[in-house]
Amino acid sequence: MDREATSDGHAGLSRRAFLRGALAAGAGLLLCPVPQSVRAAVPPVRRRLAFYHTHTEKNLELTYAIGRIYNPVAMNQLNAYLGDFRTGEIHPIDPQLMDILWALQKRIGGRGVFSVISGYRSPYTNAALKRRSRGVAGNSLHMQGKAIDVRFSEVASEALRDYAIDLQAGGVGFYPDSDFVHLDTGRVRTW
Repeated sequence: MDREATSDGHAGLSRRAFLRGALAAGAGLLLCPVPQSVRAAVPPVRRRLAFYHTHTEKNLELTYAIGRIYNPVAMNQLNAYLGDFRTGEIHPIDPQLMDILWALQKRIGGRGVFSVISGYRSPYTNAALKRRSRGVAGNSLHMQGKAIDVRFSEVASEALRDYAIDLQAGGVGFYPDSDFVHLDTGRVRTW
């Protein structure tokens, strides 16, 4: 062990030996699981999102979850906000869809506004849109509250698509002519 005399004449650890010991202890801490009592003391992460609906021109900003707990009041607000604006129908939105948006927001830089082009679609609305466009799926996950079409204020839609593909969390479609990204909680796939 490296020892050297201190200013009071006693033998002590050299700076080099002290640093080696500190680094080894630090590495040991990284390998040890965090005790439950310590984890309980860490405050749960608040998952907050902000939206602007391009068709209704309404804004919504809310904390939809804290830690692993989804806020039922906030989720009901999201269900209504993302409901079919054409028919007025409301359908439960998959909370994992919000988790995808939150993960994208965090990855891009923390804050921003999602511009919503389409959330839940009633079967009636989906059929009408399918008659007008080949890009609308007959069994769309929009009809199950598991899909959303968005832009994000902090990046171009092409970059949002790339971030979403990197997440590998569900389906990602890119519509450059209409400038939006489709996200869903279905199987991982791209188009």
